[in-house]
Amino acid sequence: MNFVAELLIALSLVVSGIFGFVGSYGLVKLKDSVQRLHAPTKATTLGVGGVLIASMLYFYLDTGHISVHELLIMVFLFLTAPITANFIAKAYMARNIQRKDLPESTSDYGWAVYDDPPDVDRNR
Repeated sequence: MNFVAELLIALSLVVSGIFGFVGSYGLVKLKDSVQRLHAPTKATTLGVGGVLIASMLYFYLDTGHISVHELLIMVFLFLTAPITANFIAKAYMARNIQRKDLPESTSDYGWAVYDDPPDVDRNR
């Protein structure tokens, strides 16, 4: 493997390590759940993505074959991180915010954390 390839792989690993460290540090040091929500879903996702990109580069340059496993892991990670963040935000709302403190919802269904409005037809 040539020097440029090794440099790209090392740079990708260093950048992903920095993102992973910042995400982990934010998860520990931020004050409440809403602030902590951004650390694992943003920075740590980029950190794991960088490690997977470095792995794909290494195996492509070493064997000449594209490894699809890392790509599938990255797709799974990028799809599940927003869903997890949504669940954490809803759990925070259900525990810490009362319905009367929220602004009025513009949709027909109201806030998903609280009871459905009485005029919603559940048989649709």
